[in-house]
Amino acid sequence: MTKTEILELVKEEDVEFIRLQFTDVFGNLKNIAVTANQLERALDNKYTFDEGAMFGAARKGEEDVYLYPDVDTFVILPWRPQHGKVARLLCDVYRNDGTEYSMSPRTILKKVIKEAQEKGYTFYIDPECEFFLFHTDENGIPTTLTHEQAGYMDVGPIDLGENARRDMVITLEEMGFEIESSHHESAPAQHEIVFKEAEALQIADSIVTFKSAVRSIAKRFGLHATFMPKPKKNVEGSGMHLNFSVYKNGRNIFNIKQNNSEYTDEAKWFMAGIMKHAKAMCSITNPLVNSYKRLVSGFEISDVKMSVRKSQNALLKIRSRIGEDTKVEVRFPDPSANPYLAIAVCIAAGLEGIESKMELDTKTISFENKDTRVGYLPITLREAVGYTKKSSFIKELLGDEFVSIYSELKYAEWNEYMEEISDWEIEKYLNRV
Repeated sequence: MTKTEILELVKEEDVEFIRLQFTDVFGNLKNIAVTANQLERALDNKYTFDEGAMFGAARKGEEDVYLYPDVDTFVILPWRPQHGKVARLLCDVYRNDGTEYSMSPRTILKKVIKEAQEKGYTFYIDPECEFFLFHTDENGIPTTLTHEQAGYMDVGPIDLGENARRDMVITLEEMGFEIESSHHESAPAQHEIVFKEAEALQIADSIVTFKSAVRSIAKRFGLHATFMPKPKKNVEGSGMHLNFSVYKNGRNIFNIKQNNSEYTDEAKWFMAGIMKHAKAMCSITNPLVNSYKRLVSGFEISDVKMSVRKSQNALLKIRSRIGEDTKVEVRFPDPSANPYLAIAVCIAAGLEGIESKMELDTKTISFENKDTRVGYLPITLREAVGYTKKSSFIKELLGDEFVSIYSELKYAEWNEYMEEISDWEIEKYLNRV
């Protein structure tokens, strides 16, 4: 879509407000809203913001940076008013001198994609994003309460979120998503919506929009949608499984050769790259204190050793289905991750494995069961950040300054958590010690 086409469409569709959106480093959606009268100025890249917004309130910005709207991301938000409509444009971030702002998550992903393309590779991804729908209290404050007891793929009336999920799918399709499926997940009030695979940047953009749409539609039903990885104990956590296929010379290099049941070397090399850097990637793919409750709890992801052979508990898995492309499924990321950064580190690690023909330790993988074991993942956010800070791979990918700032903020989050006294501690120790 061109600038002229956007301006004409805004007039034809009675669009009154346009949100110029970007994510901070944590994946939180931010925006500047402009009226239709100011859209041409926005499309000429005239809007600025303090770079501190990229890092949350913990860091004061040192300069103003510019929003460059990506015209291909223009979409009208169906859940907003139909008179005086609201649209959005996702934006790249640039410095005053016209160079890309290197610490913008979208810029980081675009750089990784460009480097892969220069080597002849195109990455396609279909994500599986899980979330919970909980009740809100009388003041509209989110709770972790639900009245339902539905399980995996149950239907109404047991599945009390069925109508909300249906409206989410309809809304997403109105926005141009191609939804492949949706269903109730394993835990009460847990759901999954799967959309069709696409190239990496489009998928990252789609995940950002998907999360915003799901929350907005849930609110219509008096519900709160949360992508928190482990909001309740003793039930499965929510993942953001990323299914990768990699094309070179018009062919998915993961596809099994005809009449050959063996997995391709490229698939093994890709997994070896992920395995090599999994520890360092974790503070990006699993960025919350709460993320590690999901990884070690025994639900969804079995344990940090990746040692259980059941495919649903694997952290990496090869998906090979008749008549479909073979994919490598990376299962340990969770939906609290910034999708631009999570996808970027996965692509970079997997590509390193392919390019260097990295050997996959056959002791850590079971092809018969299509899953892998890769040693240990971190068991706390603090441990994960420590691996990230020491990783030359992550520093080269994200930049020394980004890693330094990100690590500082995540250590502060961990320290804040450690200062809290939990109900568990009171119940466990107060009467005994």
